Amino acid sequence: MIDTVVVLRAEDAVLDFLSVLTPTVNPSAIPVVRPGHAPAGPGREVHVLLADHGDRLVLPPTATLGERLALLARHVREADESAASPGPDALAASLARIATGRPVRVWTHSPADNRRSRGRLGNDVADALAAVPDAEPVLHAVGYSPFLQFVSDLDRPLPGELVAAKLDFVNRHARHLLDSDSPQHKLYTGRVPSAERYFTAGPGERRRLFALLASLDDEAASVPDPWEFATSAYENERLDATTAWIARHLAPDAGPLIEVGACEGALTARLSGKGHRVEATEPNPVFRARLAEGPGSDGAVGVHPDGLDDLAGSRRLPGAAYLLVEMLYYGQDPERFAALPTDLLFIALEPEALDTRLRPWIAATADWEQIDETVLVRPALEAVCGGRAHLCKRGSTGVLLRRRPTPTEGR
Repeated sequence: MIDTVVVLRAEDAVLDFLSVLTPTVNPSAIPVVRPGHAPAGPGREVHVLLADHGDRLVLPPTATLGERLALLARHVREADESAASPGPDALAASLARIATGRPVRVWTHSPADNRRSRGRLGNDVADALAAVPDAEPVLHAVGYSPFLQFVSDLDRPLPGELVAAKLDFVNRHARHLLDSDSPQHKLYTGRVPSAERYFTAGPGERRRLFALLASLDDEAASVPDPWEFATSAYENERLDATTAWIARHLAPDAGPLIEVGACEGALTARLSGKGHRVEATEPNPVFRARLAEGPGSDGAVGVHPDGLDDLAGSRRLPGAAYLLVEMLYYGQDPERFAALPTDLLFIALEPEALDTRLRPWIAATADWEQIDETVLVRPALEAVCGGRAHLCKRGSTGVLLRRRPTPTEGR
């Protein structure tokens, strides 16, 4: 069995896979050895594939841990935002060259690593091996995932000597990354674990983990219902409360509701089911197709490709109210609200974002006044991705804004 570590950059192999790189099978029994000293116990051959440049390093059975780290050190580079997975096909070819008919056990990043470049590589590596008959399950490092707590399958607490070796490697060879400006590659305490944890995941679970950490691009839409609105108790409570909140202020015959960023229509379906006419907008074409096939399939819901800026610029969808529900997290400018063709804005956000982004603008704006605020759902801990991980859902507060009359209108 050949252990093969597939990482984005050379330092990743040491930070998350040091226990795999050690010459003996049991890392807790390995003393740190200097170059030139014999390894403790039987040696193992380990291959390391560096995806950013396609380099393949072979750590021979006779190499001590110190020699292995020295070889990796020669490949540590400056931060490079262009570093990326070469894709499943290229990875499959590289892994086939390593195997040459021998069984291979592959270790790589988590698809839910918050460093998106690593998460994508972890997902691509598993895709590359998916078509290989009788392939060993890929072992994903938990890695850097500050918002999730994982249920792991293999935990390797490192002895003090190996922790010291990891810190020494960073200080000697990757110190420039400790004060890097790169969010992807900067090193700090949380990215240098003293216990290495790994898990295996089937295709569905893995892709859901990858989508969960995506933003609004096609990667988020790579699985249906990536945020588990259909099955989450928390999300169902939030959506039901949001529907009831809107219904308290607007009757179904008040006029169309313009739902911005409707995703796949979890809220849309609830509002339409209560008799409201909903014009649902969704820029992402994959989400929009699912929206059209779901709540929009019978014609009771209008489906549109517009984003917030498009709606403000064109003013083509006037409505009794605009719904900006859990979507103002991506740098949208509240000053654009004045151009929306409506006199009511229903806005829902997690409390911290509400306090930092929206309240200062509400206090300063002359265009809108706040006429209601309600807690829709409080924070809760919830399992995700079939129980593979859990996280804290942060709660949601609804704020209703009404357009102030212009001086001419007030006369």
